[in-house]
Amino acid sequence: MSHTIALVDDDRNILTSVSMALEAEGFKVRTYADGAEALRGLTSHPADIAVLDIKMPRMDGMELLQRLRKQSAIPVIFLTSKDDEIDELLGLRMGADDYIKKPFSQKLLIERIRALIRRLEINAGGPATEGGDVMVRGQLVLDPGRHICTWKDAKVDLTVTEFLLLKALAQRPGHVKNRDQLIDAAYGESIYVDDRTIDSHIKRLRKKFRDADEDFSHIETLYGVGYRYADE
Repeated sequence: MSHTIALVDDDRNILTSVSMALEAEGFKVRTYADGAEALRGLTSHPADIAVLDIKMPRMDGMELLQRLRKQSAIPVIFLTSKDDEIDELLGLRMGADDYIKKPFSQKLLIERIRALIRRLEINAGGPATEGGDVMVRGQLVLDPGRHICTWKDAKVDLTVTEFLLLKALAQRPGHVKNRDQLIDAAYGESIYVDDRTIDSHIKRLRKKFRDADEDFSHIETLYGVGYRYADE
C-alpha cells in the first residue's frame, strides 16, 4: 500500500526535489509551503507521515507540531538547522518522532521514512509479529493494533516512538533496558540516534502519564544504566 507523506518547507527547491525523490520511491506526496497551509491541509486530508521544517514564516514547525498534536498522533520527522541542538531537543519533547539535520541527503530522508513506516507496522502488529497482542500491566493497557494506551482507564495519547519505548519497557517489568536497547526497540538497529533523543522521549512519556495521574512513577531512571518499568 502506498503511504502518503506531507512535506512542509518554505524552500520551493526542497519541496520540488524531495517530492520527486519520494514519488520515485512509490510514495504519494503532498507539499505545503508554510505551517498554516499545512495545518489546513492535514486537518482536512490526513497523511501517514509529516516531514516538517522548523523555521518557516507565518507558522513555524514547532507551532504546527503543537497544533497537530491536539488532533493527531501522526508521526513527524523534523528538519532542523545544522547546529541548532535546542530545536532538536525541543522538537522531541513536543512529540516529534525523529529529526534530520540540514543539509540532508534525500537517501537518508527516505531511509528514515521507511524506518518509521516499519515501526508503525511493527507497532500495529503484522502476520509475523506478536505486536498486535494487548498488553496489560496492572493499570496500564497497551493495544498496539489500535495504537491505544490507557492508564487507570484514561486514554494517554502517545506518538509511535513513545508507544514503542513504553512497550519495550513494560514487556518485562523490573528489568532494566539500557539506551541502546531502547534505541533498537524504537528506531531499529539500522538507525543511529544519540542518547539524549531517548531521554527526551522518556521525559515526555512521564509528563503525559503524570498529566493523567500525578502520582505516576512507574518509569524509573537508573542513572548510568538505563530505564525500567516498575512492578505494580
